[in-house]
Amino acid sequence: MGLLRGLFRRREVVGVAREALEFALEASEDAHPNEYMGFLRGTPTEKIDADLARSGYVVTDVLVIPGTSSSPTSATVRSNLVPNDRRTLGSIHSHPNGVLRPSDEDLATFGKGTVHVIAGAPYRESDWRAFDSQGEPRSLEVLDVPLPDPEDFFDFTQADIDEELRR
Repeated sequence: MGLLRGLFRRREVVGVAREALEFALEASEDAHPNEYMGFLRGTPTEKIDADLARSGYVVTDVLVIPGTSSSPTSATVRSNLVPNDRRTLGSIHSHPNGVLRPSDEDLATFGKGTVHVIAGAPYRESDWRAFDSQGEPRSLEVLDVPLPDPEDFFDFTQADIDEELRR
């Protein structure tokens, strides 16, 4: 359990890359009328743009988990297929009914992560909201920043894994 806790450490999230948000909105629309579910992955601001005023993380990736099942009212991720990724910041899922607030079921899953996004039909740029781990609305600025090189996706070493296992 300690390893999972480490995967979802509290990290300051300063924004979301426009391209990552667009991907999530398109994936949500493609899944419609079923819910879409994914995980938000971040990149440290210093690796993206030295001009960003705040340090922290920018959401740059949306992880799509194989085997996710969905219906018009829920999406379920097979937790054994979630990668051990130290930069996972939270989750994103859609509400095909367009309601942009978390349900009781959503709140039960929000404890893991710093930011959770709900996208609603019709999945336009304005059809999403961000929430903190308690389900309270939070600001999440959309940033026009370059996405990291795909070659850098797995940026951890065996030493990082060993340290995580010791916690």
